[in-house]
Amino acid sequence: SSGINAEYGVGEAFRNLVHRNVVRFSYVVSASYVLADAASKARLQAKQEDGKPVRTFTDVLIWQGLASVAIPGFTINRVCWGVGKLVNNLTPATKSAIVTGSGLLAIPFIIKPIDRGVDVLMDEAVRPYALKHVSF
Repeated sequence: SSGINAEYGVGEAFRNLVHRNVVRFSYVVSASYVLADAASKARLQAKQEDGKPVRTFTDVLIWQGLASVAIPGFTINRVCWGVGKLVNNLTPATKSAIVTGSGLLAIPFIIKPIDRGVDVLMDEAVRPYALKHVSF
């Protein structure tokens, strides 16, 4: 499960209320998590007799990059953008509150579908074709 995408989504949801560097920092936090998770799982694989640390690192990096950073960030960004267009005639303070609230409320609803979608993508396309030749 990609629980970190909740943190990333929070950064996107607050985009209209905080300085852009705060949102950028959420990218750094998410990317750091993705790299640390991939490295940790690869290290465990390296300790096994038949382990494949490079394949594991690459697999986890792709899965987490999609499920924890790219897709949730894009999705929350678009939810906030769309809601912002719908409530454009409200006062700026009310609009900001509604846009941010909608982004935050979307997070619990998008996590599992994104995870499942990335699982299917990895199982049907990435692992059998892109990673099949990575044997170490």
